[in-house]
Parts: sequence; structure tokens; C-alpha cells
Amino acid sequence: MAWDFETDPEYQKKLDWVTEFIETEVEPLTHIGVGLGGVKSKTYQKAVRPLQAKVKEMGLWACHLTPDLGGQGYGQVKLALLNERLGRVGLAPVVFGCQAPDTGNAEIIAHYGTPEQKKKYLWPLLNNEITSAFSMSEPTGGSDPLYFKTRAELHGNEWVINGEKWFSTGARNAEVLVVYAVTDPEHKDPYKRMSMFLVPKKTPGVKILRNVGVGGQQGGNEGYVQYTDVHVPYDALLGPRGAAFELGQVRLGGGRVHHAMRTVGQCQKALDLMCQRAVSRSTRDGKLGDYQMVQEQIADSYIQLQQFRLMVLHVAWLIDKHKDYKKVRKDIAAVKVAMPKVYHDIAANALHIHGALGVSNEMPFMGMVTSSFVMGIADGPTEVHKVTVAKQLLKDYRPDNDLFPSYHIPKVRERAREKHADLVAELKEEWAQRAQSIDAL
Repeated sequence: MAWDFETDPEYQKKLDWVTEFIETEVEPLTHIGVGLGGVKSKTYQKAVRPLQAKVKEMGLWACHLTPDLGGQGYGQVKLALLNERLGRVGLAPVVFGCQAPDTGNAEIIAHYGTPEQKKKYLWPLLNNEITSAFSMSEPTGGSDPLYFKTRAELHGNEWVINGEKWFSTGARNAEVLVVYAVTDPEHKDPYKRMSMFLVPKKTPGVKILRNVGVGGQQGGNEGYVQYTDVHVPYDALLGPRGAAFELGQVRLGGGRVHHAMRTVGQCQKALDLMCQRAVSRSTRDGKLGDYQMVQEQIADSYIQLQQFRLMVLHVAWLIDKHKDYKKVRKDIAAVKVAMPKVYHDIAANALHIHGALGVSNEMPFMGMVTSSFVMGIADGPTEVHKVTVAKQLLKDYRPDNDLFPSYHIPKVRERAREKHADLVAELKEEWAQRAQSIDAL
């Protein structure tokens, strides 16, 4: 039996190095806008490449990938412990070679891509030489694949793509777009009507209508992309025809867990700042932390964080155990449901304890609260994942068609009497003797 809440000492040393490295080397870059210009900008090359080299020297580059893809082949538990540190700073995943959406896109290319596709896109993505976008959701049907309108029609040996995509993350600086499109609208299985394509952004007919920001952002990174008579060769197809939904689930399953791992880091950061404020801010009757209402918010935040962190680590352990995301589908969905609420509650408490400063653009809390809502929408809305959890749970139960259920107390009592008839007889005799003793008084 293995049940241990301690981290291997050697790995803990690496985690300690990661914590200090992010705080001293990576986080300062986020405050001067390094990375906004894309991977080919001069400032990116000058500032980020040396940090990535240090990460590689430490053997911590792309830890989610197998060694044949240049990674470390870490299991999900080790990744969880690492990602909760990377999650504290937005630029950290880039420095460690595990940034979204490139990681997920690279994984499906690695699994399903042709040798030519891997040569052209996989290795440049893994080496952070180029970036990509995941062009799936649409302005009309959101992320529901059964309602997608974008079509890819086969004309000779070319696919012609027409449609619009909404919130294509990373489109601004992407070199290649991973595009969902309907190829077989009449297929009897609705989940096999869509295929996935690798489309260079410079292909004629691809137009970014605008880059949408999240919350109060100006000039964001979520592309509203229009595809008008976009011609790509037949071999732009990624994976089998009609397999987009399958590929998407492979991609999104791991992504949801990794989002949760990094959200643990954001929640811990918010809690740290909340506590720092509570012991620092003076009022007429003492520090903020002396007030019971403030103590309640801190306690609630800590408890929520610990529950969520253990839940994430348990799901990571299950994935390592089963090596199959499908077997952990219910638990992944449950983490996805819990994530936005925990993140929101802790960030909102931190914001509130900071007062007017908390709602200003000089603190990170408004961004955190907004991100918590994003986590309730990205990779599938919370409501969908709740349905998944419930359906997966209900599969293990069978109906009881009697008028009263089998756990109806009178039924349970009758079964107990039948099973222990000898004890019932003895009890009756004991109570009869006791009654006679009372009557004698």
C-alpha cells in the first residue's frame, strides 16, 4: 500500500529551484511586456531564450512530453507539483516549454500527424520556434461541435474551408491554425462529421477580423478568424477524416487537468497576498488580520484551496494509475467544475481584503476574478461537465422498481429480522423478562 503526502527529496530540490527561479527571473519580465511581440521578436530572443536554456540545463524543459519528443516524461503527479508553481506567473509555462495552446496542439500532431506534418510543425512547436492557435469554437454555436457551421469540402485533391471561428486562442502570433471543420455533414454518427486541419495562417482566405481581449484587455490574444475559400492540400488533414471530436477529447482531457494544476498556483498566490495584506494593513483597532470577519475569509480560502489541491493531485494520481483519460473522465470533469468556483472565491476574498486597491488595475485580483469566469467556460462550460459527472456516477446504479425503495427503513428492518431471527427471539425474551421485573415493582 502506497499512501504518502511527501515529495521525493531530489524532486523537491528541483521544485524549490523552480519557485525561486520564477520569482526572481521570470516574473519581472511579465511586468515589462516581454512576450507580447511573439517568439520571433528581438526582446523575446534576448530575454526568454536564456531562461529557457537554464530550464533545459536543469532537466525541466517540456516535462509533460516523452523523452523522444525532447521532454522528461513526467507522470501527472509530478506535473501537478510543478504546474502549481508555474501557474503563479503567466510567462512561466513559456519558459518551461509547456504553454497553451501549443502543448496540446503539439501533442495531437505527435499522435496523429504525418511525418511531413511533424517535420513542418511539431519540432518547431516543441522548440518554441513558432506558435499555434486552436481554432474550434464558433460565434454561432460556441464550443458545441454538433452545431458547427464551418465547412471543409473536398474539391479534387484540395480541401476548401469556409466559415468563422471565435476565440481562437493564440491566433495573433500563430504560424499555424488547428481548425475544426465539418467534412461529412450527413454521417449517421454526428460525432464523426468533423475533421481537423493544419492551416498556415498566411494561406489566402484566412483573415483575423479582430483580436479579442478578455475582461478589460485592449488588443487581446483571442482571434475572431474568418475562412473564405481557403484552399489547403488533402494532406492538411490531421488524423483520420471524421475524427476531430476524438482528437479534441485527447487534447482537451489533459489540458483541463493542467489548467487545474496551474489554477492551484494562482489560488495560492491570491491567498499569500491576502494574508500579507491582513498582517500589514492597520486600522483604528489593530491589523486587518485581527478581525474575525477577515479571519473567516482567510480560513475559508485556505480550506477551499487545500480541498481543491488534493482533488487535483488525486486526479493526477488516477491518470498515472490508469494511463487512460477515458477511465478518469468523471474525475477530470469534477475538477473542471470545482476549479472556477474555488478560483473565484479565493480571488474575490483577496480583492475585498485589499479594499479600493484590490479593484484597481495596480493589483492582479480583477484579472484573477475574470480568469475564474474564463475557467468556467474554456474547454467546455461548467454545466456540461456537471452533466458528465452525474451521468458517469449514475452508470454504476441500477433501478429499484418497487413502490418503496430497497433502502426503505421498514424493508431494511424486516430483512434484518429475517437474517438475525435467533437474536430477535432472544431480544424478545429479554424484554419480556424486563417487563416482568417492572411489573413486580
